[in-house]
Amino acid sequence: MKTLARLVIIAALIFSAGPLMAAGKPVFLYSRHYNAKGENRYEADTAFKEVLKRLNGDFEVRVHDKPLTKENLKDVRVVMIANPSDKAFSNNAAPPHFSAKDIATISQWVRDGGGLIISGNQEDHNLEIEDTNKLLSNFGLQFTNLYTDFKPINVPKSAPIIGGLRWAFFSGNQILLDDKSPARPKAVVNNDATAPVKGTRNPPGILMAVSEPGKGHVVAFTDNGWLINEAFSGGIVAEIRIPEQDNWEIFHRLAKWVAGTATTQR
Repeated sequence: MKTLARLVIIAALIFSAGPLMAAGKPVFLYSRHYNAKGENRYEADTAFKEVLKRLNGDFEVRVHDKPLTKENLKDVRVVMIANPSDKAFSNNAAPPHFSAKDIATISQWVRDGGGLIISGNQEDHNLEIEDTNKLLSNFGLQFTNLYTDFKPINVPKSAPIIGGLRWAFFSGNQILLDDKSPARPKAVVNNDATAPVKGTRNPPGILMAVSEPGKGHVVAFTDNGWLINEAFSGGIVAEIRIPEQDNWEIFHRLAKWVAGTATTQR
C-alpha cells in the first residue's frame, strides 16, 4: 500500500507540473500560426532546417500552424515565433494577429513555466508590431523601429547566458525594456557601436533581451538571418558574409535557458 501511495503522489506531481514536466525530451514547438500563408522566409524545411535539426539533440521538435490554445500548449516546453506577419502574402488570407485571448493564454502559459522565443525584423519583412508589442508588454519588452546594420558582435563575458561568444548579426530593429515590469527584463546584447558595421545605422540600444515572468522564461531578439542555414556555416546572408561566429552555440544556450534546462550561468 505504501508503494502504491508513493506512485499516486509521483503521478500527481507529474501531471500537475505543467510544461516543465513533459515526458521524454522537452517539446520545442516552432509555431507558424502567426506567419502569413505563402510567407516562406523562415520555413522549417528550408531556411531554418539546420537550426531545427540541431535542436533535435536536446528537444522533441515540432512544427505546426495551429492556434496556440491551452490545449495545444499543454505538453510544450518552448514555443518559438519568428517574425509574426502583419499583412497577407499575395492573394492568400490575412494572417492572424495576437488577439486579446491569445495574449492572455500565452502569457499565462509562460507564467506557469513555459518558455517563449520571439523574434522580429521590421525592415521589409512584413513584421506585425502593434499586437506583438501588446504581448511583449506582459514581459517588460517592446520592439522599436530603430535599426542596427550588419556586424559581428563580441558579446562581453559579463553578459547573461551567452557571454564571451561572437554573434554574427545581420541587421534588425532594437528592443526597449520596461524597468518597472515584474517580469524582470534585462539586456543580453547591447549594440557595440565600436564594432565594424556594414552600413550607416549604428545607434546605441538593445538587440537581444530576456525576462522571467512568473516561473517562465522569455527571449526576444531582432534579426532572424543569424539563424538561417547559411549563417551557421559562415556563408553569405543578404550579400554579407561573417565567417567567424558562434551563432549555433548562442541559440543552443538560449534554447536551453528558456526551457529551464540550462547549466550555464545567467
